[in-house]
Amino acid sequence: MTTARLFVALTPPATVRAELAELATALEGVRWTPPDNLHLTLRFVGDTTPEKQSAMEEALARVKVEPFILPVGEVGVFPTRGPAKVLWAGIGNGHTRLYQLRKQVDEALLSVDMALDVHHFHPHFTLGRIGENYDSKLLARFLERHAKFEAPPFRVSEFQLYASELSPGKPPAYRVVRGFGLQS
Repeated sequence: MTTARLFVALTPPATVRAELAELATALEGVRWTPPDNLHLTLRFVGDTTPEKQSAMEEALARVKVEPFILPVGEVGVFPTRGPAKVLWAGIGNGHTRLYQLRKQVDEALLSVDMALDVHHFHPHFTLGRIGENYDSKLLARFLERHAKFEAPPFRVSEFQLYASELSPGKPPAYRVVRGFGLQS
């Protein structure tokens, strides 16, 4: 049986992706996210059968949240303790509707698959993955230099169900399976 590796996300407009991509500099040990792959994950689903995917799409179509404006600002790393693994851009104080959207997406997906791992939500755009051979002093300088980073806020009027395809030695390829307009 064929499965698809799915996740639910927000896709920023090209202008915001371009500003996020401008942060990509020669920083040893960082594999930068291609601009077209920049997104804010609401929920990672994982490998999903076509039948379960169809049921999830039906459930996600019932999500009702009003459109909202999302700020983009600040940079950081995960984890906060120990060696850094992910370089990210955040959403500042965000918007309460983002958290409402995340909650409703989780409820929709859990109505189809109670085995989904629902864990803490730290909304962010993954700018790059940090390898083992990074220079911690250069990374610290990068974070300091971009501490006040801001990209233009953008209107969130839809969210997307994505499929990702992994290939060794290449960035993942993301494909929008379906978009869902926000509504009250």
